[in-house]
Amino acid sequence: MTIKTLKSLFYNSVEKNSKYSSLGFAGEDPLTFSQVKNHVEKVAAYLQQQGISKGDKIGLYSENQPNWGVAYFAIVTIGAVAVPLLPDFHEDEVENIINHSEAKAIFVSEALFRKLKPSLLSNLQFSVMIDNLSIIESDNFPDDIAKLKPVANIEYDVSSVDIEEDDLASIIYTSGTTGKSKGVMLSHKNLAFTAEKSGKIHPMDTSDRLLSLLPLSHTYENTIAFILPFSCGSYVNYLRKPPIPSVLLPALKQVKPTIMLSVPLIIEKVYKGKVLKEINSKAITRVLYKFPPTRKLLNLVAGKKLYATFGGHLKFFGIGGAKLDPSVEKFLIEAKFPYAIGYGLTETSPLLAGFDSYKGKFQSTGPAVEGVTLKINDPDPVTGQGEIWAKGDNIMKGYYKEPELTREVLTDDGWFKTGDLGAFDKSGYLFIKGRLKNMIVSASGENIYPEEIEAIINRFKHVVESVVVEKKGRLVAMVYFNMEEIEVKYRDLKEQAGQYVDKRIEDLTKELQEFVNSRINKFSRVQVVIPHETPFEKTATKKIKRFLYY
Repeated sequence: MTIKTLKSLFYNSVEKNSKYSSLGFAGEDPLTFSQVKNHVEKVAAYLQQQGISKGDKIGLYSENQPNWGVAYFAIVTIGAVAVPLLPDFHEDEVENIINHSEAKAIFVSEALFRKLKPSLLSNLQFSVMIDNLSIIESDNFPDDIAKLKPVANIEYDVSSVDIEEDDLASIIYTSGTTGKSKGVMLSHKNLAFTAEKSGKIHPMDTSDRLLSLLPLSHTYENTIAFILPFSCGSYVNYLRKPPIPSVLLPALKQVKPTIMLSVPLIIEKVYKGKVLKEINSKAITRVLYKFPPTRKLLNLVAGKKLYATFGGHLKFFGIGGAKLDPSVEKFLIEAKFPYAIGYGLTETSPLLAGFDSYKGKFQSTGPAVEGVTLKINDPDPVTGQGEIWAKGDNIMKGYYKEPELTREVLTDDGWFKTGDLGAFDKSGYLFIKGRLKNMIVSASGENIYPEEIEAIINRFKHVVESVVVEKKGRLVAMVYFNMEEIEVKYRDLKEQAGQYVDKRIEDLTKELQEFVNSRINKFSRVQVVIPHETPFEKTATKKIKRFLYY
């Protein structure tokens, strides 16, 4: 039977999987499903004691940890509404979101507590330290956390709140890539449905181990790497520190994950910083890599090493949140790495399309998820391309307190306008062209997709990332080069290195322009290349905030 509320999903899984490991830090003793239930009910009882009732909003501001999940389920199982906040939100963003959502309380980690303004905390009914599920009591916010006392052990009545599938479960605020944050309202049905249908793409069970890297406050990780595995009895591991190599590599050896989720930037860095670096370190492999037969062989060898680095047990390495670089995907295919790609948005809870390991098509996001209908609205008669529209039980209720914005993206008959451009092939696989808002129309009327030009730019030597925009009728590429790589080439020049690096950057911009323009159509050619001194600002899923650079 399909479960349509997070409360029923929670108790169904706890009943079936009580003895199995559920949530834990890598290398440490985990909480079993039974222990998670005990913690959830303890916190839920406290929330009820404090007067929190159905529909009340509760902030959730913490790095990934087992108690994030405990707090989340405690909130939604009593019919309250979780308001997850990204750990890297600025203190002003946090205050605006808490105020806009009218949150009555907040769960906050010790590490992020000092980012909260005293004025914000004083307006809340109470605050809970999520690390040890203790009440924060102090007269001197935020200078001193004077007292911490355990949550009282109150009797909890599971049946005290009736929750309907269309009840609001979460409001997720996303900065996105186009400016103003919006509160996306997701119902119990939205999240439970998406978790269930995502599990049809790659089934999980009690033998699966996940290593969680992306923020739980983002819908992608929240639904597919938390709610879904919890519903299947799988074991999710978290890191106590940011996933830099010195932290991640030992964790991969300890956990030996069978499932991981990533964003393109992470795997692209691995490919460029590890695989390509090793191949380019020797003249013979550098030459051999230019020929398809030997390149495939080298990629297969590199893929085996990469698989071992990830613990040697991976069955599913999901990639989503942005478009994957074609050269990186070609490597993953030839390396026989178990990658998979999904497509979706916060507004769609998030998954709309996806494929399982080894079932993909190059540069496609796969077919529509079971139970979701996708269509191309007003397709171009020649290319078949147009805006992707979606319909299903995963479509949001709307933007919180923004009825006009909601009407802009939701039609009267239930279609959600994704704002993405795409097309289907004959077998129903979806191919994304780019964002409708990013598309540039040339002087002669042709459509230019900056993401396609950026994919070519990012293949050029020493390029880390790029943004292509239109300025005064000209196509301009802003490019962030890997200065460390360039400086290494000239480190023996000592005092002359600085001027040589500057000259090299100047030469690289010219080479890059020729490289790109020789590989694209005439109307998409880049007129100006501008070196960018720092990395571009990004969203939680590592997409560049393009609106900052227009």
